[in-house]
Amino acid sequence: MGSWRFLARSLFKMSSHNPLMRLEQRAAEADQIIEYLKQQVQLLKEKAIIQASVREEKKLMVENAKLKNDIEELKKQLLEKEKKRGGDTNVKCISKPTPPKPSGPSASPAAAVQCAPPKDESKKKKPEKKGEKAEKKQAAPSQEDAKVDVSRLDMRVGRIITAEKHPDADSLYVEQVDVGEASPRTVVSGLVKHIPLDQMQNRMAVLMCNLKPAKMRGVVSQAMVMCASSPDKVEILDPPSGAIPGDRVTFQGFPGEPDKELNPKKKVWEQIQPDLRTDGQCVATYKGAAFEVAGKGVCKAQTMGNSEIK
Repeated sequence: MGSWRFLARSLFKMSSHNPLMRLEQRAAEADQIIEYLKQQVQLLKEKAIIQASVREEKKLMVENAKLKNDIEELKKQLLEKEKKRGGDTNVKCISKPTPPKPSGPSASPAAAVQCAPPKDESKKKKPEKKGEKAEKKQAAPSQEDAKVDVSRLDMRVGRIITAEKHPDADSLYVEQVDVGEASPRTVVSGLVKHIPLDQMQNRMAVLMCNLKPAKMRGVVSQAMVMCASSPDKVEILDPPSGAIPGDRVTFQGFPGEPDKELNPKKKVWEQIQPDLRTDGQCVATYKGAAFEVAGKGVCKAQTMGNSEIK
């Protein structure tokens, strides 16, 4: 009995000191560690995917908000263009609601605008014939083109402050003229051969102030001195006594406000000028209506009756 116990203890000692068994134990422990590491790697992968999804989701939300702003701006521009064209401004623009928050990289922001064009009312109207359309266009010219009379001219009383000969033209004067504005206007006039220089200083005159400024031998002229004129003689029109610079010259029977600036292409001045004349009493007229300053009198030439005015 005692010998069996001794043998068992010997075998136990031998097994505990056996290298092969120790290696097997370590291999088992290594397998456990490897399995644990695999689990950790898998967890890290899943975490990285989740973080990437969150970043992508935020990015897509920002892009979606930007798209919504762009769409709103385009809607405003579209409505403004419709208003400017004078067309049907009742354009219905419907913005689709923002889709739910994207849940992953595959999701894409979507925001669109559907603009319904205005109703086509042309079907309700009978088509016009080409001849009728042309007649309507001719029968409805613009207000500016339809009315060509002296009321389109900005005639004012002015005072020639100073005058001197043009440095580069013997027949021209360069004048500084007060027409009731903050500063005098520069005016170039071809009056050297007709009116002595001393008679040009500090004198009253009638000026047309809405011709387009024109350069004359290098000097820009901003108005025109109105004169009774013939091939041999020229006289500056005199405003009535008591008139002051800036007083408007009007014409009975021809009401209206003058153009801010005459369009040279429309030839308004060229159409009106032939009807500007002095009458037998040297009064300046347009189709018989006197050049008048309200409450102060009429404009006249000194001696030239029945003469052209320009």
